[in-house]
Parts: sequence; structure tokens; C-alpha cells
Amino acid sequence: MPLLFFPRTTTALFLSPKLKFPKLPMAAATNTTVSAAAPPRARLRGVVFDMDGTLTVPVIDFAAMYRAVLGEKEYIRIRAENPSGIDILHHIDSWSNDRQQKAYETIADFERRGLDRLQIMPGAAELCDFLDSKNIRQGLITRNVKSAVDLFHEQFRLSFSPALSREFRPYKPDPAPLLHICSAWEVNPTEVMMVGDSLKDDVACGKRAGAFACLLDEVGRYDSPEFANVDHKPDFKVSSLTEVHSILEKHFDLAP
Repeated sequence: MPLLFFPRTTTALFLSPKLKFPKLPMAAATNTTVSAAAPPRARLRGVVFDMDGTLTVPVIDFAAMYRAVLGEKEYIRIRAENPSGIDILHHIDSWSNDRQQKAYETIADFERRGLDRLQIMPGAAELCDFLDSKNIRQGLITRNVKSAVDLFHEQFRLSFSPALSREFRPYKPDPAPLLHICSAWEVNPTEVMMVGDSLKDDVACGKRAGAFACLLDEVGRYDSPEFANVDHKPDFKVSSLTEVHSILEKHFDLAP
């Protein structure tokens, strides 16, 4: 076998202990995973508010009012059958004219006393200012009387249009008043949010109309298991109106 001779320089490559070969950069691994695009945010063109207990601090003792209208025994019976709340106006509608008149007088008396202590809900004015800055319409639906709505507008210098009181029939939880507002605005109900403190009135009205619904629950009342199986559940739940601002910015397209 013939002897193999390497050039001196080549031999040095093998024998030199100090010589280090440069490390070649590894090719970066190609990430073939395609991240899923975020779903488009729903467009929001209007917000409709409840008044008592939502835009204003709750001052009417509704339990006392229901007892005064229904009587103690009837109140207990109806309350047990309707854990989400009593629809007093619905019950009155089936009564005789004389009995209805007395009931409405009792309700009006409670409402008048409530107007003397009328206070705007914390965060309401700021939320309305934010909606104004985004050119988002604001409406109002209440089961209170028109005179209470007029006083609210006058006292707090806020404007809601349309503003529907209980003179508009049928009233909440029927979706008719919310659909009426959507028609007046010429918008789809899916572009509107209903905000209120009543699961049986405000949330039901909003969801039955096809709108988004936000429940204002200041004290966690609706965390109780008795409300777990209600027919209509809110899309969002907040403990104060100050939380609604961030919900709108996070979940909705607010472009005009």
C-alpha cells in the first residue's frame, strides 16, 4: 500500500490543539403554525339605558310598594313563583278598572317620594360623555312615568332620545320599546346594547329584541343560585357603570 503524504499545513490542522473551527449558524426553524385571526368585533351604534337603579341611584322601596299594591299574602305568593322579580304592571293589567286606578295611585305615590331623592348613578355622566365622543346614540326605556323622565333630563342635563316611559305600550320586558328605538335610529338590534339593573325587565327586553344586554348588579344579587336557570342571561355583567366603558372598548367596534 503506498504511503500517503499530507501537506504540512494540512497536518497542522489536525495536530494543533488550539485551533477551533468556527460554528456555522443554524438555520432558523420555520414556524408553519398559522395563528388564528381574532374574530371581528361587533359594531355598536347605540346604547339604551334603564332609568331607575341604572342611570339613577335606587331610592324606591319596591318591596314595600309591591306589598302596598298586592297585600302581604299575595305578595309572598307571587314572589315565590317569580324569583327573578315581580312584574307588578303585568298583574295590574288584569284587574278591574277601579282596582287598577287604586294600584296606580299607590305606585305613583311611591314614585313621587322617590323623585324627591333623585340622584344620578356614579359613572353615568362619564359614560354618556364617552358615548358622545364616539357618536354612539343613547336611548332610555323605563317603566316609570313620563314626568319622572322629564325631571331626570332637566335635573341632570343629559339627553336620551327616544326616551320611552310606561305610557309606551307594551312596556319592558316586551321587546317592543327597544325595537321601536332601533327603528327610529334605523339600526339593527344586533348593533345595540341594553343596559339595566333588572334581569326580568332589562335583560329580557334586550335579548328578546336581539340586542346585547349588560346587567348592572351592584351588590351581587344575581349571583344567587335562584337565578341560574332564568330564560334570558346577560352578555355582560358589571357592578358599576364605570366598568361599561372598558367593556365597550374591548368587545365592540366603536367607529362611527
